[in-house]
Amino acid sequence: MSAELLKGESLEAGYQRVQVLWGANVAVHEGQTVVLLGANGAGKTTLLKVLIGLLPAWKGEVRFGGESITHLRIDRRVRRGIAFMSEMGVFPDLSIDENIRIGGHLLARAELSSRVQELYAIFAELERRRHSLASSLSGGQRKMLAIAKALAGRPRLLMMDEPSAGLSPLMVRDVFRILEKARGQGISLLIAEQNVKVLDFADRVYTLERGVVGFTGTVAELHANDALHRAYFGLT
Repeated sequence: MSAELLKGESLEAGYQRVQVLWGANVAVHEGQTVVLLGANGAGKTTLLKVLIGLLPAWKGEVRFGGESITHLRIDRRVRRGIAFMSEMGVFPDLSIDENIRIGGHLLARAELSSRVQELYAIFAELERRRHSLASSLSGGQRKMLAIAKALAGRPRLLMMDEPSAGLSPLMVRDVFRILEKARGQGISLLIAEQNVKVLDFADRVYTLERGVVGFTGTVAELHANDALHRAYFGLT
């Protein structure tokens, strides 16, 4: 098995006095795609925010590349190679090109220029409108821009919060096609979703309910578990 890249262990967190996570565990290995599956309110976003540093961990530890990053600032985590794509993901009052370059601001100027061209080769529609404001894009186009922005800095790990939210089935397919390309370049993915379609290219699955991780295993093992299969696929 490949080396462990990210590990969140026994994480507890919440908002003021409201606890949301109760001893959550999650791990992502190099080159792996991990899906965090759960309904709205399950704690998926909270867990991602703790991993990237937007929320402090009340208890537990976050490790990246074998080192503890539990108390590191967000920018230090980003410099180590973690990118986070929130459900919004873009700056609407900036152009497409400006958004992408912000995503890669830690790269040297020459490397950033090269990276931007690589991304425009993948996101051809964005290249054609590179000087347009992000606010002028459709929901699906904004999602593509958010992915391009997140990939601009060449992260080792991309964490995504509900990348399929609000998209048509056709656009969801396009988003997952782009993610397949990113995975082919060796990037690791941690995707919080309630859309089971994302499981089509997952290596490992965690289910989260009321801040507690339940099932952990492969997609095949999830399918083999009748109770979980009915719960998440609506089968009788």
